[in-house]
Amino acid sequence: MANKTQGFSLSPLGDRIVVRPSGKEGEKKLASGIIIPETVDKEKPSQGTVVAVGPGKYEEGKRVPLQVAVGDLVLFSKYGYDEVKIKGEEYYILTESNVLGIIA
Repeated sequence: MANKTQGFSLSPLGDRIVVRPSGKEGEKKLASGIIIPETVDKEKPSQGTVVAVGPGKYEEGKRVPLQVAVGDLVLFSKYGYDEVKIKGEEYYILTESNVLGIIA
């Protein structure tokens, strides 16, 4: 099977994908001039760009390819992933079943 990671240094297995989360917002400045630090808003982003995909999982002896592809912007479950750092950059590893949809 062809490598679908396009030069990325991590190759996920089975039906897993690697996602670069959308940029986290830092400090927010309200119109009144009040600055709210980023630590107040601890919510992790629930969307990101797919940077690597696994070959798919086996069902009934056949490999089922993934529906997402490298470059897709996806919406995913907020608590259904593992965080990893590669070369100082944060990525999420999740299964395709935790992807809620592809953003067009």
